[in-house]
Amino acid sequence: MSIQPVTLMVARRVARGRYRDFMTWLDEGRELAADFGGYLGSGVLAPPPGDDEYQIVFRFADEAALAAWEHSASRRAWLERGHGLFEAPHEHRAIGLGSWFHDGPGRTPPRWKQAIAIWLAFFPVSLGFQWLLGDALAGLSLVPRVLASTLMLTPVMVFLFIPLSTRLLSSWLNAPADRPRRTMHQRRA
Repeated sequence: MSIQPVTLMVARRVARGRYRDFMTWLDEGRELAADFGGYLGSGVLAPPPGDDEYQIVFRFADEAALAAWEHSASRRAWLERGHGLFEAPHEHRAIGLGSWFHDGPGRTPPRWKQAIAIWLAFFPVSLGFQWLLGDALAGLSLVPRVLASTLMLTPVMVFLFIPLSTRLLSSWLNAPADRPRRTMHQRRA
């Protein structure tokens, strides 16, 4: 069993005409998960325009905590109550930071692409944070100021903006590497 935080990402397509019921059911499930030991948080990523597949993220302290929630009678009852609200569910379990970028067996984008995706999420959030709260925190010394900002920004990044960035950039992140270029000598041969 892993002692690293574990993320369960669930994709569910809302059944036609059931959006409001689906959202109520989803909120109930998030509240249910919050009652379990090791629960670190959850989030929901809305689909892009024209799509109806929601990404739901549940994060637990380790695999044992996630397993306790996954195999609980209360979760099974909750899933039963959701019958008919969604179509085509699929789940993906991820361990550690690199798991945001995992797209199948052994398929992970190069680290430089991962770094760009994280930066593209981090820069606007950090900029907005500084714009909104920078002056309020300016009177604090360095350690309390950094502590306050990281305590506020980390959950927002982990549960919302990095998953959003990786989802929006998925085709680029997971694009096959370019074929090796031929040299002038190889072209003439």
